[in-house]
Amino acid sequence: MKRAVVLVALMLAGCTEGGFGGLYNTPLPGGADVGDHPYQITAQFGDVLDLVPQASVKVNDVAVGRVAKIELAPDNKVALVTLVVNGSVTLPANAGAELRQSSLLGEKYVQLREPVGEPPQGRLADGAVVPLSRTNRNPEVEEVLGALSMLLNGGGVEQLRTIVVELNNALSGNETQIRELLSNVRTIVSTLDGQRDDIVRAIDGLAKLSGTLVDQTGNLTNALDNLSPGLKILEQQRTQLTGMLTALDTLSDVAVDTVNRSKADLVADLKLLEPTLRKLVETGDKLPTALEYLVTYPYPSYAVNAVRGDYFNVDAKLSLDFTEMINNLSNSGQTLLAPPGQPYGDNTGPLPLPIPVPILPDLLPQNGTPPAGQSPLAGLLGTLLGGG
Repeated sequence: MKRAVVLVALMLAGCTEGGFGGLYNTPLPGGADVGDHPYQITAQFGDVLDLVPQASVKVNDVAVGRVAKIELAPDNKVALVTLVVNGSVTLPANAGAELRQSSLLGEKYVQLREPVGEPPQGRLADGAVVPLSRTNRNPEVEEVLGALSMLLNGGGVEQLRTIVVELNNALSGNETQIRELLSNVRTIVSTLDGQRDDIVRAIDGLAKLSGTLVDQTGNLTNALDNLSPGLKILEQQRTQLTGMLTALDTLSDVAVDTVNRSKADLVADLKLLEPTLRKLVETGDKLPTALEYLVTYPYPSYAVNAVRGDYFNVDAKLSLDFTEMINNLSNSGQTLLAPPGQPYGDNTGPLPLPIPVPILPDLLPQNGTPPAGQSPLAGLLGTLLGGG
């Protein structure tokens, strides 16, 4: 009985001297073992809810420490939670802290965790601070129930019911069309899947084209900026351009009318041209050969073979048969003597060729025979040398 009275007295003394803060600082039986060399860290929370001192500190749902103290930061913006952790627990320096609840109506506790979205760095040491950016808390039961109540009372459930009713009204009686639509959609999807490589290549081509356009942005901008003067000139010459187009339209009408009127004559001309074209076709390879002779006329094409370097060697056969010469000159229409009163120089040099005068009237009498006592060749040579 005395021991109970002493215990109650001590508890009342603690409540009297330190208030309920003294009870908070009293370790609870069955708490986490912090060992002989624990270390303290401070975690910043925007809201600690109803977390109390002596609450558990866990890592992977295993108790490794306790909450030593909860206080408000000097700037009155965040809550500072001092945690006592077993010295044998190793955590990275960039570890995070979360405020969780053991069950639906259970106690709150602090969960230490590995960093999220970044690799672990260093080691969490005594006096370290877990900043507000690496702390978080789970939603409260009251918040979940409030959101659920809002959803059920005129919220998304009612809207979902309206959607379902409208879908039923739209699909009722249209099952066949819906089935055909789904079949067509499946065909389209299958076709697109079969053309997947082509689609990918087209997309890659568009990407390259976009890159090219981006690289040519300066040139395109320059072209667009300099396009304005050209447009102004076109605007100024719009009347002339319109008149030109109108004149072209009139010209086309005249050309069509001309073709229509001359159609019969054009057809007749083409028919008359048909024999000529047929003969050209019948010549075959003879026409190119004739054209070769045309270039070297009056010499045959093989005459160029006589050229050696800078000289032209010719093998010629001279015939002094007067009758043959006369016949050749008569047939060719060549002339040898100058007209009367127009001698070539002093008649001492060689005669230039050709000599543009008829030969027959001057060489022979009208009856075509040479003078008496003179041979035809002597008369020809005397005439060529300037004699009578």
